[in-house]
Amino acid sequence: MPPIPGSGLAKGLAVTLRTMTKKTVTAQYPDTQPELPPRSRGVIGLFEENCTVCMLCARECPDWCIYIDSHKETVPPAAPGGRERSRNVLDRFAIDFSLCMYCGICIEVCPFDALFWSPEFEYAETDIHELTHERDKLREWMWTVPEPPALDPGAEEPKEIAAARKTADKLAAQQAQQAQQAPQAQQSEEGGTP
Repeated sequence: MPPIPGSGLAKGLAVTLRTMTKKTVTAQYPDTQPELPPRSRGVIGLFEENCTVCMLCARECPDWCIYIDSHKETVPPAAPGGRERSRNVLDRFAIDFSLCMYCGICIEVCPFDALFWSPEFEYAETDIHELTHERDKLREWMWTVPEPPALDPGAEEPKEIAAARKTADKLAAQQAQQAQQAPQAQQSEEGGTP
């Protein structure tokens, strides 16, 4: 059977009329904040205490938008007779978000967990030069980083935690054994003297 002329137009108009009668679901952004998914990528936060200035994030960045400056300081020996050590001190850590493509490589390669995704996305500027965020601004973004999701209860315990727990259990057993032996030794000393 051949199609009726104008049936496509009638179907399109029917869809339009159905849509016109429904309530709109558009969220008015400035008035209503959007519900973001838990792993949304907004801006990168810096946990400066964990940064060892290894420069791995800057080397792996495909856009070369991470700028790091540092200097070396000499640390006195921890024990007498030890040797002095040198350590890197962070002078500047900046990310140019006008160049960043939000790939997350810098966060993935950081071996010391110094970089994190923050879901904050409201950092528009009128001048492109202000999109280079220095370490003070990146540190402020750290307060908006959500807690990591809970581990799967059926998952195997990490090897590091299992080893630490085993060491702690051994130490507790040794301390309990010493605590039991101390009263016995004291009683034997008291009983042995006239």
